[in-house]
Amino acid sequence: MLRARRGEILIYSDIGCPWASLAIHRLHLARERAGLIDQVSLDHRSFPLELINERPTPRSTLEKEVRAIEEIEPDLGWSYWDEEEYRYPVTMLPALEAVQAAKQQGLRASEELDQELRGAFFGRSRCISLHHEIVAAARGCPSVDVDELEAALVSGGARKVLFDLRRAADGPDVKGSPHLFLADGSDFHNPGITFGWEGDPERGTVVIEKDYPAVYGEIVERAAAS
Repeated sequence: MLRARRGEILIYSDIGCPWASLAIHRLHLARERAGLIDQVSLDHRSFPLELINERPTPRSTLEKEVRAIEEIEPDLGWSYWDEEEYRYPVTMLPALEAVQAAKQQGLRASEELDQELRGAFFGRSRCISLHHEIVAAARGCPSVDVDELEAALVSGGARKVLFDLRRAADGPDVKGSPHLFLADGSDFHNPGITFGWEGDPERGTVVIEKDYPAVYGEIVERAAAS
């Protein structure tokens, strides 16, 4: 069974997954409210949906999920894609790779870049498939040495990490994006949220059946206690 290290939360997710981005937003808020920023770290692991599903995640499905999430968490500041169609990212692999590359500088660096890239995509309609957009996001991260990150991306070492993590996701432990693991052996798949579809994902709408955001405070406290 997967376990985080003490004082850490192990997170498998895809940057382009709205549910994962909601979970990580709530984790950051819960950690700040609890005064545990220096006691609890987030260890980001890639769960690349496009490799697992062998296709890009349909934009129409993502936008329906975003619409449902906005209703329960309006402070996210997300917006619908307002750039030209050809700028919409077809892949999240470069962004996922960059987060793993930033981890060479420490978990705080990878945390900041992960959060900044999610905000760039969901909040500012940036094509985070592109190298220069990833670098622009990195410049907004106090803990990231941008030159060191670029050197790591050019060397390509983090791409192998990405595919190693994809193979690890074939095991029985990781159920999807997001899936969180703690040092005490507990785990949480899409914490606090239960949802379904009214109709099929192509034509239907997302229905959130349960939302329990307080679970993130509980997760952070358990991570600190471990």
